[in-house]
Amino acid sequence: MSEAVASRRVLIVDDEEPARRLLIEYLHAHPTWSIVGQAKNGLEALQLAKEHQPDLLLLDVQMPKLDGFEVLGLLAPEIAVIFTTAFDEYAVRAFEVHAVDYLLKPFSAERLAQALARADKRIGELRGVAASELQRAARSPGSYLDRLVIRDGAEIVIISVPAIDFVRGQDDYVEVFHDAHSSLTQQTLQGLEASLDPRQFVRVHRSYVLNVSRVARIEPWGSGSKMAILHDGRNVPISRSGEARLRAVLGL
Repeated sequence: MSEAVASRRVLIVDDEEPARRLLIEYLHAHPTWSIVGQAKNGLEALQLAKEHQPDLLLLDVQMPKLDGFEVLGLLAPEIAVIFTTAFDEYAVRAFEVHAVDYLLKPFSAERLAQALARADKRIGELRGVAASELQRAARSPGSYLDRLVIRDGAEIVIISVPAIDFVRGQDDYVEVFHDAHSSLTQQTLQGLEASLDPRQFVRVHRSYVLNVSRVARIEPWGSGSKMAILHDGRNVPISRSGEARLRAVLGL
């Protein structure tokens, strides 16, 4: 007698109940896939993914609280993702961030079966996509981030980009100073800088990106160094090249 095939665990994430019901109906034809939960938004998806450790997410793109790309950026890298959406403009970005497949609604049971077969071969593979690539995928082409969604320890932090005072790089981590707090996330300063509007955020030092609206004045600091003094009294070091970039943006 052959051994039973172990179930693959799948989490359904969609803010529309009819879409979730249809996926459940389609999945009934695939007994090797076990539904471990349903989420109505991105925050629920992350909570259930942590609780149930699914092998696969069937993930909508446009949802309340967090969109599908933001969820992907906070998932464990070994969890496979199939995007399910009514909008075709996200397809290229989905494959750039190593999604298993992209199902355009309305899709058939046969199309889902094809996607599950692809997912079955990819279970456990690490996506290995840089945080900067996930952030780029989360926004429209040619635009910049309007919020950051990061995992700081066990906490999910959503930061409005205008609320960022400055960002400090520390090897493969960045510390984001915002709203009288700071949050740490694993990515590079260069990658985050590329996601921010250069008219608002300037690399003033090899380790600092600064929101220019926070600058009250620039002062000498030590021998040949400069410091940006912020409106709240904090200071950020400025390199010689960083000063030139800052003055150009400020029009000084």
